[in-house]
Amino acid sequence: MSTPSQLAKRFREVLLDGKWIANTNFKDQLSDVTWQHANTKIANLNTIAMLTFHIDYYIAGILNVFEGGNLEIRDQFSFDLPPIESQQQWEALLNKLWNDSEKFANLLEQLPDSKLDEVFVDEKYGTYLRNIDGMIEHAYYHLGQIVLIKKIMN
Repeated sequence: MSTPSQLAKRFREVLLDGKWIANTNFKDQLSDVTWQHANTKIANLNTIAMLTFHIDYYIAGILNVFEGGNLEIRDQFSFDLPPIESQQQWEALLNKLWNDSEKFANLLEQLPDSKLDEVFVDEKYGTYLRNIDGMIEHAYYHLGQIVLIKKIMN
């Protein structure tokens, strides 16, 4: 299995269908969250909706580069979640995350191994490999937060 295929498998595990590292994934954890729970604020923690938006913001930003576009995302906007005021809006955010994640994994699988060592957009961001690994680690970090927030709510 090529390295990009292995990375895509790891990416899918944390977002869509895996149980290996955390015994859960985003799709599993968010499947029973209502829009009201997604918006529930606990102390100074981010809401589940904010974390969901945040992780998709970065996936969509890197996906845009994979599709030949520019890196247009900025850290300062990564929590700028528009208000979610209905179950339909929450489900639209979830569907965007699932669709962006699957596109990301599919395009990642198609990368040649040699691309992983190339500069990602600008030297200050490191290589493609560094950014892909970072995306996977970032997703696990926020998955852990979502799991804990759900436990606090229950």
